[in-house]
Amino acid sequence: MTRVLITGGGGFLGSHVARLLAARDDVEAVVSADLRESADRDGIRSVRLDVTDAAGIAPVLREHRIDTVVHLAAIVNPGADVDLEYRVDVTGTANVLAACVETGVQRIVVSSSGAAYGYHRDNPDWIDENWPIRGNDVFPYSRHKRLVEEMLADTRQAHPELQQVVFRIGTILGPDVRNQITALWDGRRILKIAGSDSPFVFAWVDDVAAAMARAATDGPTGIYNVAGDGRMTVSEIASRLGKPLLTIPAWMLSLALRVGRVLRLTPHGPEKVIFLRYRPVLANTRLKEEFGLTPSRTSAEAFEEYLSTHPGVAATDPSGIGGRCEHVS
Repeated sequence: MTRVLITGGGGFLGSHVARLLAARDDVEAVVSADLRESADRDGIRSVRLDVTDAAGIAPVLREHRIDTVVHLAAIVNPGADVDLEYRVDVTGTANVLAACVETGVQRIVVSSSGAAYGYHRDNPDWIDENWPIRGNDVFPYSRHKRLVEEMLADTRQAHPELQQVVFRIGTILGPDVRNQITALWDGRRILKIAGSDSPFVFAWVDDVAAAMARAATDGPTGIYNVAGDGRMTVSEIASRLGKPLLTIPAWMLSLALRVGRVLRLTPHGPEKVIFLRYRPVLANTRLKEEFGLTPSRTSAEAFEEYLSTHPGVAATDPSGIGGRCEHVS
């Protein structure tokens, strides 16, 4: 009988994972740990926990006799406070790992990201789990994910008794999702970098939660990409939304962002160009064949479900202009 603690348990993904685990017969206790303690519900115990407080984690693990940790605590929309993001994502993970080792936790499940691979010109068309973790120093979220994965690799060597399941997740979509990716679709036109397809892989939140729940109970250890089958290019997204493309050369967008940040018109800088241009496209073969989970929705189906729960995103397109290009040169 597993006793699970979920860091970031009050978030949109953590709450899904908690409900799935609480419904399982082989789970004895589910503890949802978050900065904001809420009322206990449906067999889920709620506690307040700050992962940046190194001394506060082990006592909670001991009190609830936790043998499995699902570590989801992270900054949902990075970019506003890089120092805070580092403390939560990198230092927070170090604190959780140390507390797990100290208290004899048997397994930790960690939500990493495809961003750990980095946004690089020489990324293959499809990235599997054997591709190196390189991150990007100019993009803090990507750098932090790389640092976390390096820390996890060191811990696997030093403490093999702590089993690990690491998920490198594509863009998560769900009914409550609003982030820097979905913001790209809210305008009248969809931005495209000239010469770049900029494909996205999507994972529906229920599929990600199902992977987490299996990993915390009867799933195998290892590292797995998590994404639906297939991918969607920016042109395909624009066509489905019924919105025209605004196609801009990379150098022009980089210059505009550089000037905009100096003038405090935007928080984004020229590093945003590689984020849009060289997206890591995750292959999910190992997730299906070795972990034993096939996502219920492809990338395209996850996108459709996102649109059905966010009806204001897609434009009415009676004239058939969706996907038309407007070039800026």
